[in-house]
Amino acid sequence: MNKKRYKNKRYETRYVKDIKDLIYSSTELFSGRNAYLIKDQPGGDYKPISYEQLKEEMNALGTALLHHGLEGKKIGVIGENRYEWLLTYLAVSCGVGVIVPIERELHPSEIKNLIKRSGISAIVYSGKSEDVVNEATLNLDFIEYKINMDTLRHDENILSLNLLVQEGKELVQSGVREYIDKEIESDVMSVLLFTSGTTGTAKGVMLSHRNIVSNVMNMSKMVNVEGQVGLSVLPMHHTYEMTCHILTALYQGCCVAICEGLKHIVKNMVEARVNVMLGVPLLFESMYNRIWKQAEKTGKAKKLRRAIAFSKFFRLYNTKLPRLIFKDIHDVLGGEINLLISGAAAIDSKVVEDFNAMGLNMIQGYGLTESSPIVAVNMDRYSKWDSVGLPMPGTEIRIDSVDEDGIGEIVCKSDSVMLGYYDDPKATAEALKDGWLHTGDYGYLDKDNFLYITGRKKNVIVIKNGKNIFPEEIEYHLGKSDFILECVVYGLNEERKGEVVVCAEIFPDYELIEEKIGNISESQVRALIKDAIEKVNNIMPLYKRVRRFDIRDVEFEKTPTKKIKRHLISHK
Repeated sequence: MNKKRYKNKRYETRYVKDIKDLIYSSTELFSGRNAYLIKDQPGGDYKPISYEQLKEEMNALGTALLHHGLEGKKIGVIGENRYEWLLTYLAVSCGVGVIVPIERELHPSEIKNLIKRSGISAIVYSGKSEDVVNEATLNLDFIEYKINMDTLRHDENILSLNLLVQEGKELVQSGVREYIDKEIESDVMSVLLFTSGTTGTAKGVMLSHRNIVSNVMNMSKMVNVEGQVGLSVLPMHHTYEMTCHILTALYQGCCVAICEGLKHIVKNMVEARVNVMLGVPLLFESMYNRIWKQAEKTGKAKKLRRAIAFSKFFRLYNTKLPRLIFKDIHDVLGGEINLLISGAAAIDSKVVEDFNAMGLNMIQGYGLTESSPIVAVNMDRYSKWDSVGLPMPGTEIRIDSVDEDGIGEIVCKSDSVMLGYYDDPKATAEALKDGWLHTGDYGYLDKDNFLYITGRKKNVIVIKNGKNIFPEEIEYHLGKSDFILECVVYGLNEERKGEVVVCAEIFPDYELIEEKIGNISESQVRALIKDAIEKVNNIMPLYKRVRRFDIRDVEFEKTPTKKIKRHLISHK
């Protein structure tokens, strides 16, 4: 646990009534600072976008979109992480209509269904997404405009984003202030976000300005990144990245460097001298494993283990000494990292503790799209490695239907809780009851009011004697094996015996197996995995033990935040 003397100390924050107010006030407060670092071409140098430039171009694009008759309409945006994507999100949500971010990795048929379900009037897209957008919008006559981020000229109903910005600047200079002077209705839908899943199961989460800015303000009381540089790695269409990083950075005066892609993270960290990074467990655990692989390769693993143990024993967390002891590791990451934030899924607490012991301050939080998204987060100066943190200021958390172990469904209430699900009153009524959001996640609160997540309600395996088994717990232990890269645990009804059997589907780490053991047969791989499962079974009560397992030869399909799409796995 980090310094307890900070446990009741929160950072001071300013009130903003909406995202537009956030941007305008930040431009005044942080005049002269950079809002973003972007690259015009792959491998090039980072160039800055100031707060003033962002505000000017947001007003210009918003003015141009109104000029083209898009006021009050829904506008989709799809593409890789880039400045133009952010500009579109901000311009649309701050005075044009409703922004609808769409995941670019979806199949064109799924994108078409989302376009039809949301009823968008225009779609903004990157050049890389042009083909998929053309296929998805084929024969959709309600699409008024397609707006390309990369083309330099208008062509019938395909507009150039660059030209729209220039047109908007000219309109503003001529005295057109319709967009600039427009008041924001903070309690109506301004963002429509579709949750992960197939288009049949994905729900449209309706968020307002109040939902989002209240999350930003309250999060900023817990974590401070003012004056630092963050690296944007996660997909911007996901609310975790958009609210917690992009908008919180704008609010606090933190500059965000846009990463060129997962393969370029370390390079971009060095180039931009990054201090802060938000990520998902898969990203940080991969980083952690690379550190150990490098240590083993260079014969320094024993020395690294001793140094980490030394740091833990003398509780050197949040002191300057670990930066000296682990200088080589810090240098590889650019030498400036102050904070790593993990979210979107559970992370191994040992990874969090070891990173902190190495002087890489790491915390985790918990949230969901329906809460804009953060519900709980560790403070950057007061945290517990294995907890997702304390309830956010202004957030009430209670645990419903508590079992004998104190575990129940996490239910929360705050200004950040969504307006509801788009065009789905039944699902809204199931999720929202008297203003309380029923998250579908199971967990508990400890004596210090820290929240712990144990699993998803819909994943729980209920056996004949009524006991609940959380697959995530078993998956956590299986995942500690060197030879298991990914796994999913589930329950299978065995009709002959009339009981539920715990099963696992496993994707082995074939690369590591070959590196450590060599090229072995399928039966030998199965024997390795069976041995790993038995080791986990030995520490589990009888009813939690894995009785059957299957091995797969390809990775599980995942969401943009690297969660396995469990609904795509057929259990036989």
